[in-house]
Amino acid sequence: MIKVTLKDGSVLECEDGASVFDIAAKISEGLARAALGALVDGKVVETNYVPARDCSLQILTFKDEEGRRIYRHTCSHVLAQAMKSVYPTVKLAIGPAIDDGFYYDFDFTTPISLEELDKVEEEMAKIIKADYKLERFVLPRKEALELMQSYGEPYKVELINDLPEDAEISFYRQGNFVDLCAGPHLRSTGMIKAFKLTSLTGAYWRGNEKNKMLSRVYGTCFDKKSELTKYLAAVEEAKKRDHNKLGRELGIFMTDEKIGQGLPLLMPKGERIFRTLTRFVEDEEDRRGYVRTKTPYMAKSDLYKVSGHWDHYKEGMFVIGDEEKDDEVLALRPMTCPFQYTIYNNGLKSYRDLPIRYGETSTLFRNESSGEMHGLIRVRQFTLSEGHIICTPEQLEEEFKGAVDLIKFMLRSIGLQDDVTYRFSKWDPNDTKKYINEPEIWAKAEDAMRKILDHLGINYVEAVGEAAFYGPKLDIQIKNVHGKEDTIITVQVDMFLAENFDMTYIDENGEKRRPYIIHRSSIGCYERTIALLIEKYAGAFPVWIAPTQVKILSLTDRTVEKAEEIARQLEAFGIRCETDTRSETVGYKIRSAQLEKVPYMLVVGDKEAEKGVVSVRRRGEGVLGEMTLTDFRDRVLKEVADRRLD
Repeated sequence: MIKVTLKDGSVLECEDGASVFDIAAKISEGLARAALGALVDGKVVETNYVPARDCSLQILTFKDEEGRRIYRHTCSHVLAQAMKSVYPTVKLAIGPAIDDGFYYDFDFTTPISLEELDKVEEEMAKIIKADYKLERFVLPRKEALELMQSYGEPYKVELINDLPEDAEISFYRQGNFVDLCAGPHLRSTGMIKAFKLTSLTGAYWRGNEKNKMLSRVYGTCFDKKSELTKYLAAVEEAKKRDHNKLGRELGIFMTDEKIGQGLPLLMPKGERIFRTLTRFVEDEEDRRGYVRTKTPYMAKSDLYKVSGHWDHYKEGMFVIGDEEKDDEVLALRPMTCPFQYTIYNNGLKSYRDLPIRYGETSTLFRNESSGEMHGLIRVRQFTLSEGHIICTPEQLEEEFKGAVDLIKFMLRSIGLQDDVTYRFSKWDPNDTKKYINEPEIWAKAEDAMRKILDHLGINYVEAVGEAAFYGPKLDIQIKNVHGKEDTIITVQVDMFLAENFDMTYIDENGEKRRPYIIHRSSIGCYERTIALLIEKYAGAFPVWIAPTQVKILSLTDRTVEKAEEIARQLEAFGIRCETDTRSETVGYKIRSAQLEKVPYMLVVGDKEAEKGVVSVRRRGEGVLGEMTLTDFRDRVLKEVADRRLD
């Protein structure tokens, strides 16, 4: 007999040779039917796994993330089997489970279209109905290679060749289909209840743009048809909110092939949003004691060699010139820190001068791979609300708290405060090439940051390997409408670069000391933030952010001049207005303004002009009735001052 400790702490005695499925059945038949796998001593295993000794065990169902990944991974194998059946010459690459489903990468002799996925789905349904058992088997390296070569699968052969010499090479068979895979999987294909193939895109083999472009088929699956229906409805809603589509339709930004990937053009409406946010940020930072700098967009490689970017970040930079041929090599800046440190070093500093809070609206450049480009969220040129706080070690915690307070204020102001999570990003001591390799300083910096985060009461997760090359970070994470997570804002503790730049201050004893540095943003990358706001509000921005706050509609040709006069009066108070004086019906003009998602519409006809009033409509509220222009102006200005979000 073996003793199995369950999730609730109770202990179950089971016979030797009992599988996870047998143990689940001993607990309850319902649990056995729902069991997709298990956590045995923390390791994810299949239901046919047999514990060899006493262990802890948690049965995994579709309610558990690990259970869903087993379910979806098996569905990706069903997709691969179906694809091989429909297109026998297709080559298989990889097919993992992902957060909201699965995908599989294929190399087709002739590319297929999205419409052709219908017949693949039909074949998948047959495989599921056949209820093939998934059987795991292991082969020595030579036999594994021979098997995949016999099947004509070059990508699988490459994967096997890249495995460590002592790796266990496992395969799964379902019916007449065999795939290289570490598992785990479901007991049989018939356990899949509801699935849907959702999209077809291109993807470079192993994510490297130098490799061949493959076809990636995405799908999702659920244990209930009702859950699949609900998910697909949410996906359709997400498509409507997708900033890459909606932002273009609303005239906020555009791209052009002649300009290049990752280089979006902000159109007049987009520029107005950008200007509103930057002025708001800069004014708030000024109120909080920041001093502003304006630094060059490029510098000699000498500067980046001092900062460490040349050794640790060169691949992500745009370099101008050739080190072997040119006397002077320049690079576009990926960050502003080296420039602001140079300003700090211009003159001796006393402890009385600290902290110094430098702020800059920085245009930055990062050589992102072409496959990573996405609308305004991931670009090659972007604008950051960047800042560096140079302080004494004693001031570090208070200044870090101040940076976080500013960030929370910004997030509340734009309405994203409830959409973010916090990540404590640490270095990876097993991958020191990515970082300045000073373990003692890393330990000191991470201990200091953890202490500060705990004092702030921030609910965070830890992530090894996500730190900057020069220090740990607090990353504020957010998901777009499609569920992809990105960092929107970051705060970093840096105990290295003051040494690199020989930055000092004179302490109260007249001794030279190294300052600490906090790298921080306040609202993040403006382009990414605008993208997230488009999706958050589906383009219907709060009044204070909206590119056009008021649309003035003339009812007749006789009131065109009055409409334009009203616009001038409102604009004098900083209210962003447009007029619609076309010879169209007022209903047509109202619908046009609604499609543009303008917060306020003012209708001006003969009656309104004679009475000296405007007829007011508000987005989401309908007709508000007649108001004097002064009352309406004060209403809008109050909403802007209060940064009202609805």
